[in-house]
Amino acid sequence: MNYTLISFVVLYLLGTLALGVWAGTRIKSTNDFAIAGRSLPLIMVVTTTFATWFGAETVMGIPAKFVQGGLNAIVEDPFGAGTCLILVGLFFAARLYKLNLLTIGDFYRQRYGKGIEVFCSVAIILSYLGWVAAQITALGLVFSVLTNGAMSETAGMIVGTLAVLIYVVIGGFLAVAWTDFIQMIVLVIGLSIIAFFSADLAGGAGQVFAMASKENLWKFLPTPSFTEIAAFIGAGVTMMLGSIPQQDVFQRVMSAKDAPTARAGAVIGGASYILFAFVPMFIVSCAVIVMGESAVDLMKNDYQRLLPTFVLTKMPLVMQIFFFGALLSAIKSTSSATLLAPSTSFVENILKNLRPNMSDRQQLFAMRSTIVVFAVLVLAYAIAMKGTPIYDLVSAAYQVTLVGAFVPLVMGLYWHRATTQGAIVSLAAGIGTWILFFPQLTSLGEQFPGQLAGLITAFAGMILGSLMPQVLKNRHEPRHTVKGLSA
Repeated sequence: MNYTLISFVVLYLLGTLALGVWAGTRIKSTNDFAIAGRSLPLIMVVTTTFATWFGAETVMGIPAKFVQGGLNAIVEDPFGAGTCLILVGLFFAARLYKLNLLTIGDFYRQRYGKGIEVFCSVAIILSYLGWVAAQITALGLVFSVLTNGAMSETAGMIVGTLAVLIYVVIGGFLAVAWTDFIQMIVLVIGLSIIAFFSADLAGGAGQVFAMASKENLWKFLPTPSFTEIAAFIGAGVTMMLGSIPQQDVFQRVMSAKDAPTARAGAVIGGASYILFAFVPMFIVSCAVIVMGESAVDLMKNDYQRLLPTFVLTKMPLVMQIFFFGALLSAIKSTSSATLLAPSTSFVENILKNLRPNMSDRQQLFAMRSTIVVFAVLVLAYAIAMKGTPIYDLVSAAYQVTLVGAFVPLVMGLYWHRATTQGAIVSLAAGIGTWILFFPQLTSLGEQFPGQLAGLITAFAGMILGSLMPQVLKNRHEPRHTVKGLSA
């Protein structure tokens, strides 16, 4: 067990906790707690947006997927995920910012009423279970690897959850934004240094690119068949569109000091995420060259351990400190944001409908209490799902918002004829179709992705549900005549 490395990790965790406590002294209202008082400059909007996406799956899940299946295997993340942020910046940020809302659920209430608000908020909250569980799972894995198995993955999950929970409960989004800012500096510098050192171990970057070309890892487009193309599109839109109606994305838009900052921050954050996601892919490619057959065996048994094992067995202590600092930065930044977001949505869009007369102080207490409850639920879910790949946990998280919440959001913003009836039909059609494609129910999902089918029927439901009542009304209106002629 490397006590020096563990000591650095503990000091780093204590430093982020101290920053969260400091941020907590500046929290005066729910507005401060949930969206940092709409005061963040561009650099912090960029770092907190980038940090939310750059999580456990980016460092440990995506690279292994890339080495196993090439660019085609990672269309969902980082390409879909990064494009999501770019789309948010181009088409959603300014419009949502001008509405001056606290949560994304507030939009559904204003546009469609309380019923749609509650239903979409529940869908959004449930979608966070898989995403936060992926980060908690990764924390457990990291602590287990660091202690050479002396700490079990379950114990590591508990310790990691507590480390994140404390500063989020105390400091809210302000703590998240400041820790994201520091953690992204650590992450970018740390992984960049590791990449240069890894290339040297592998015999140069040219050797790495040659290996990638030899193994056909640059292949991006699918095989030209209906099933493959549909699966490719389905994977791409899952995070690209399913992540748009998410509270953590909305919080970053709303935390900016003005609408142009919100727009630019999302676009720059998304583009930066796609580009920098190639760094851990490059490092894992180096690991495959350096470790040879042992890397292949690790990928077969537990690919998420490949990168930490490569660093611990092939690199000096200083590189290990850089790596685990960067890795913990990635995981903690994502898990903190995704703990805060669903808790804020629950209080603002569900609890306030049950207790409408809560004071701001009571709402703030409710948000902090909900974070603790949600963290316990996520920890239990992560322990129950132990063994499920991190990438798969994240992927599954966004399908429910894709088929449920996305269409009412985009049509509500851009189609003036969208109605509450349309939103109801859209939700029923989208989620119903998605469930119908579950492998436990039918074999339809083998031929066509259920989330893509659900998205298509959600759009159809919105259009038909909004227009049909108007068409029927016009058909039943009495016909008028003018000067003896039928109108």
